[in-house]
Amino acid sequence: MKTYVAGHKGLAGSALCRALDARGHGNLVTRTHAELELTDRAAVRALFEKERPDHVYLAAAKVGGIMANFELPAEFVYLNLAIQNNVIEEARRAGVKRLLFLGSVCIYPRDCPQPIREEHLLTGPLEFTNRPYAIAKIAGIEMCWAYNRQYGTRYIAAMPNNLYGIGDNYDPRHSHVLPAMIRKFHEAKVRMEQRSSGEAGGHPSSLIPHPSKDDKVVLWGSGTPRREMLNSDDMAEACVKLMELPDADFDRIAGTDPAAPQPPLINIGWGEDYTIRELAERVRGVVGYKGAIEWDPAKPDGTPRKLLDISRMKALGWSPRITLDDGLRQAYADFLSRYGK
Repeated sequence: MKTYVAGHKGLAGSALCRALDARGHGNLVTRTHAELELTDRAAVRALFEKERPDHVYLAAAKVGGIMANFELPAEFVYLNLAIQNNVIEEARRAGVKRLLFLGSVCIYPRDCPQPIREEHLLTGPLEFTNRPYAIAKIAGIEMCWAYNRQYGTRYIAAMPNNLYGIGDNYDPRHSHVLPAMIRKFHEAKVRMEQRSSGEAGGHPSSLIPHPSKDDKVVLWGSGTPRREMLNSDDMAEACVKLMELPDADFDRIAGTDPAAPQPPLINIGWGEDYTIRELAERVRGVVGYKGAIEWDPAKPDGTPRKLLDISRMKALGWSPRITLDDGLRQAYADFLSRYGK
């Protein structure tokens, strides 16, 4: 069986490749952004005509945190619509047997009942700060469902909560909450160590950071919103499990039963959430930052809470395994290996 992973260099896509390799799916098709522009319909068509994959994981997307969504709303709606339109349509033309479209928890209403169930989709207004991205992802879910009904395809959509892990994006302006904290705390720790070294003439025994009143990390918002964090490797194992389901189970998720029509989506999460303040303290501990944290209430908080109901995924025999503390240590080691020097 041949499997195409769109977006294999990203946080989600790289985790999917690791999971597929671990499960013996060695015949993978991948293309870097330089090799294939997914917003180019002709180029995407050429890929599918050449490779003819059996399964497709659509993890390629324009993604980012609250600042990126606020600054680049047009890019978030245009690029995501273009990517998913091209990949889903060309998968249909090439006769792909199964496709998994990777979405996001932000598809659900801002003030959704907690925990969020799949049927809460389109039951209320979206969070303004990521509305363009959310609408693009909702369109992808609807496209999968429409293709299943009209063309008899088998396309499903997986909705993970906030992802973090190996291969994350640590851009200071456009990263998500946990990688942004990791970078900010690490850089603040390094500044403290450098100052301590300078004050003591660079003697090795002095390289213990001593906070001063000027040592602080400023984080957005009040710190009170709650976030559920999911390690990307847990997400990937869930997605591969979904794509390996027997036909009857897979088709129930695909929403093709006329007696019980439903969008072809399923939630993937950890099952527990934390306040942003609690997450900051967890990251601070893993990084070893000793300075102060200052909160900027003038900046937006985003959605108050978005805890997913993952009972449908658990009923299929999957549960997440990587604890937050273990995952943070893994993520920080990955950050140091890529940016520590």
